[in-house]
Amino acid sequence: METKPEKLVLASASPRRAELLQRMGLVFEICPTHVEEDDSGRHGPEHLVRENAALKAATLAAELPDALVLGSDTTVALGDQVLSKPTDLEEAREMLMMLSGRKHTVYTAVALRWSAGGLVHSFLERSEVTFKTLDAPRIEQYIALVNPLDKAGAYGIQTGRNLIIESVSGSIENVMGLPIQALAVCLQELGFDFRN
Repeated sequence: METKPEKLVLASASPRRAELLQRMGLVFEICPTHVEEDDSGRHGPEHLVRENAALKAATLAAELPDALVLGSDTTVALGDQVLSKPTDLEEAREMLMMLSGRKHTVYTAVALRWSAGGLVHSFLERSEVTFKTLDAPRIEQYIALVNPLDKAGAYGIQTGRNLIIESVSGSIENVMGLPIQALAVCLQELGFDFRN
């Protein structure tokens, strides 16, 4: 059996996740998977992100058995209600108004798969985000800055943060889509070093 994976592969087209792995100083390849994700949230936010992350990682790990494949999924939840990516701008406005002045949770699951080494490992991270009280003009100002349609909960934390976010408790990188602090600890515990 091989002692360590040949390379690290990110099973995602997300520029934010790639940027975060680069920030960690890791060498990796990007290979998006085309899987049918479940965004219904009918089994709750934790189940949703765990299942989607595992699906992405397992699908690609079957094709690349010698690589350590990283699959990840992030969602926003207000209580038990999952706020996936909005389908149009009207829904994006509704989501932002729903989050206005309230605290919600961002869940990210990370799934690591290395087929040749028989590794199946996952973890989950949560962050609490409190929104400022938003009015319609503030929401329009925010939507003019970012594309809310490719983000769970219709917002991202990288651009226009001061317009909408009051505070974050927990990993800000988790809200961006990849909890790099927990990932660094995990890779160290597994004995894998993909830094340049």
